[in-house]
Amino acid sequence: MPLEILLVLVVGGIAGITVMLHMTGRSRLRRLTPEIARSEWLRHAPDDEVIDVTVANDGHAALIRTEKGNGVLWSFGADTVARHLLDFDVMDHPQGVEVRFHDFGTPKAVIHLDETERRHWQHLMEPA
Repeated sequence: MPLEILLVLVVGGIAGITVMLHMTGRSRLRRLTPEIARSEWLRHAPDDEVIDVTVANDGHAALIRTEKGNGVLWSFGADTVARHLLDFDVMDHPQGVEVRFHDFGTPKAVIHLDETERRHWQHLMEPA
């Protein structure tokens, strides 16, 4: 098979899968409730005991308090990402806060918060 035809088939297949996933709603951000956030956190960190869950108003992020310390859970498409707040910096962002992790695997997360939430989350994220 000529390379040009193979290239068209591969690009067309990837584009078709992308369109199909978007049309079926699989590219939508996952909405979190306190119960979903708790179960998703325990999926990522099964040894933690969750004390409290604070979900952002937009439902796409949650601040998790555990006996081992605080953590952040956020939507990443239809899935979630969870990180303990061990070595990080919090910076103001026009859409909320930006959490910069000192981790190559997850360099940063932008959490969308209104002004009241921003102050509350920054207070909760302060080290004890």
